[in-house]
Amino acid sequence: MAIKEEMIEKLFKQKYEDSENLLNNKKEMVSKWFKELRNQICESFENIENNFRDSDIKINFEKKSWNRDGGGGGTISTMRGNVFEKVGVNISTVYGEFSKEFRNQIPGAEKNGKFWATGISVVSHMNNPFVPAAHMNTRFLVTGEGDERKIWFGGGGDLTPTFLDNEASKIFHSNFKLTCDKYSDSYYPNFKSWCDKYFYIPHRQETRGVGGIFFDYFYNNNWDRDFSFVKDVGKSFLNSYVEIINGRVHKKFNESERKKLLIKRGRYVEFNLLYDRGTIFGLKTGGNTEAVLMSMPPEVIWQ
Repeated sequence: MAIKEEMIEKLFKQKYEDSENLLNNKKEMVSKWFKELRNQICESFENIENNFRDSDIKINFEKKSWNRDGGGGGTISTMRGNVFEKVGVNISTVYGEFSKEFRNQIPGAEKNGKFWATGISVVSHMNNPFVPAAHMNTRFLVTGEGDERKIWFGGGGDLTPTFLDNEASKIFHSNFKLTCDKYSDSYYPNFKSWCDKYFYIPHRQETRGVGGIFFDYFYNNNWDRDFSFVKDVGKSFLNSYVEIINGRVHKKFNESERKKLLIKRGRYVEFNLLYDRGTIFGLKTGGNTEAVLMSMPPEVIWQ
């Protein structure tokens, strides 16, 4: 049985026993953590950007809040500089009802379409072609009501270098493996495999990058432990990526190498617009279009 099918089957077997108050506390805890992680990531990236610049003028993330007509909203945080050509760190908490054509695709939402979701999404496109692009997302969802209610976590992170970089890939994967192994020996091989399959571009017959981990429908009847794992995934991503950036940000590059970066970004765009579930979820649930398409690079070419 495929990994995704196993996770969904386990999710459907869970018995919902939380009171409304307990569930609301969990929602608040997760939403608060995503804000804290957003702040940590933005501060770290601002430090990298401003330490690289030979200027007294500091560059910071610009924040823009938005409200969703059906319920909830979020904040878009973006920064453009000399290191980060474009980086976005978005958080959102949205709720309401899925459309009738979409609710059958989401466990627990088939009958009434009710959902509540919170998450953080990070996408960075770098100016230097020797510094890989990166993505990280973690989220918490609640669907349905009563005995039909389902709750689960999802997310992961992946790395997209323009040129082969075994050292960067090793840093990224090793840290994720250490994080996964704290909780289960099965997490890393399963979630790595899921990531490799998810970020495959069928029409190009190639992967988007060097992968990482990806998981969904994540629920093990121990919410506190699952939440701890999700928090560690976010921290592992940040630590790994900061190390990778700092080790490459001063590397010289030429116009030809920069062009190859822009071509590589074309693959990124193709995947996100054609296959990415986060893009589809955001647009299908009435999310903010600017936030949903935050992952698009500022400059790209096809050849």
